[in-house]
Amino acid sequence: MERHLIGQTCALLAALTWAFALVLFKRSGERISPVALNLFKNTVGLVLLAVTLLLMGDGFGLLGTYPREDIYILLISGFLGIALADTVFFHALNLLGVGLISIMDCLYSPLVVLCSFLMLQEKLTVYHYVGGALVLGGLLVSSQHPPPAGRTRGQIVLGMSCAVAGLVMMAVGIVMAKPVLEIMDFPLFWATTLRLLAGTAALALLALGSPRRRELWSVFRPSAVWWYCVPGSVLGAYLAMVTWVAGFKYTYASVAAILNQTNALFAVVLATLILKEAFTRRKFVALVLAFCGVVLVTLSPVLSR
Repeated sequence: MERHLIGQTCALLAALTWAFALVLFKRSGERISPVALNLFKNTVGLVLLAVTLLLMGDGFGLLGTYPREDIYILLISGFLGIALADTVFFHALNLLGVGLISIMDCLYSPLVVLCSFLMLQEKLTVYHYVGGALVLGGLLVSSQHPPPAGRTRGQIVLGMSCAVAGLVMMAVGIVMAKPVLEIMDFPLFWATTLRLLAGTAALALLALGSPRRRELWSVFRPSAVWWYCVPGSVLGAYLAMVTWVAGFKYTYASVAAILNQTNALFAVVLATLILKEAFTRRKFVALVLAFCGVVLVTLSPVLSR
């Protein structure tokens, strides 16, 4: 029971820290591209994780005691869930704003359940389908929300499509790593570091080969945007990443997913207070519908009993 309590606490902390990071990344994304922002974020997180491992004394000798297959799975998980998913998701954030992206983010939990069913053979119940319908209803309501200033309807559709694609890759990435984290009891900080290392390396190669590489790498030069990039990266790529992985490692995936999903509530509130985004009645209805669907989907095992 203590193990599950740790996991649930970590999942909730991940939601809170990611909501704060999301607001900061929105400000950062107004000045730098999604690829550059993702590369900067991951590099900061990787440096902090390396320092943490050094302080803990967890060297490569410990890593060598685990099967190579498990390490490969974590690396692939990081490439898919960080390099690809985060870049696409940041592009969606720039197009949609924090409020709408938080509603779209409610797809995350049902997608984790679906991936668990397809990849880990977990069973679906009628509650999954009803909950999924509520989430889709919330997304349909949000799609009718007036676009943020300076955004066309086409850009909103593109942003929503990017958000869905990013969330699918994120769900697949973490679910494929679940057996390694739980059954093999892979060390938390090493698991997080390997996933982030794969994501960062892939983005670095992309940036080096890009014709816009000078622009992409310029984010590492100190500038005014660091006021948002650095704290956002510490929160999003270090604290949120570690606690997010810990949630999946120490408790059930469905429980971790619903607690992670509270970031939508935190983010909407923070976007209203800090970014002054309008909190409309339609946005409220969409958020309530989507969140009710999330609760129904993730608590379906309890309801079925």
